[in-house]
Amino acid sequence: MPIIDVQNLAKIYPVALKEPGIKGTFRHFFHRTYRHIEAVKQVSFAIEPGEIVGFLGPNGAGKTTTLKMLTGLIYPSGGDLRVAGHQPFARSPAFLKQITLVMGQKQQLIWDLPALDSLRINGAIYNLTDAEFRQRVGELAEMLSIQSQINQPVRKLSLGERMKAEMLAALLHRPQVLFLDEPTLGLDVNAQVAVRNFLQDYNQRYGATVLLTSHYMADITALCDRVLVIHQGSLIYDGLLDGLLDRFAPYREVSVEFEHHPSITPETLMPYGELQSLNGCKATFLVRTGELTQTVSQMLRDLNIQDLTVTEPPIEDVIGKVFREGRF
Repeated sequence: MPIIDVQNLAKIYPVALKEPGIKGTFRHFFHRTYRHIEAVKQVSFAIEPGEIVGFLGPNGAGKTTTLKMLTGLIYPSGGDLRVAGHQPFARSPAFLKQITLVMGQKQQLIWDLPALDSLRINGAIYNLTDAEFRQRVGELAEMLSIQSQINQPVRKLSLGERMKAEMLAALLHRPQVLFLDEPTLGLDVNAQVAVRNFLQDYNQRYGATVLLTSHYMADITALCDRVLVIHQGSLIYDGLLDGLLDRFAPYREVSVEFEHHPSITPETLMPYGELQSLNGCKATFLVRTGELTQTVSQMLRDLNIQDLTVTEPPIEDVIGKVFREGRF
């Protein structure tokens, strides 16, 4: 049984239209007209228990709206969804004890108090015993490497330390399902790596299900085998991360270095692929995956090559190209 089951989920926002001037203001007051914006359009997917799934899309694609419907913060306009066996919009206590939502740089900890005081409030909300509270705080603080920092006022913590403390607060009740919206937003590289390692460890230790949105592709590649891609409210891809490259970037990048500077022009290199650059003794091509073996063999026969490297295009470039060109 999927722990997250979404069928034809939709969200439509009515937006009031108003003409300028006093006349427009009176008409807007007495005879208001609307246009309707489809933020999410008939989205369907299922996530099994224990999966870590990336949720990708440009700004305004509908990612956060979808997360808010999955957590019960907003009511869907259509479709059906179940999370941990519950309808999220009913917001039953049993449902809320099984989920958490973490949004980057959105804090729940009290600014002027030590993080531990806010954690005690969360423990009381979730009816944790003193023994459970001490055990979970100690375990999570050790996993996050913030044992001493939770006794300091939140305002004195660095951004990375605050994010770790926020994560601890969000996971204190040990939820089954984690909805993470840009959890590493604004963090430096070391803090990002620490959060990724913690999430991977938490998933393995407790079997938690994670739905993760991030503009940092390193988060996705480090944690997620499967990704969902949403564009203009519609789900355009649901599958393996590696399959995303095969579908949207059916080419490989071939870099060659010549033994001696060849007396050739870009035109003479064009038969080998889409020439990206020619700089002295080095050239870079884009070659279709199905033609790669034949093309590389032809290059080795025809050109005086000292070194040749084949790489996949960076996944952030692939996804960016999909969104820019609308290739779906």
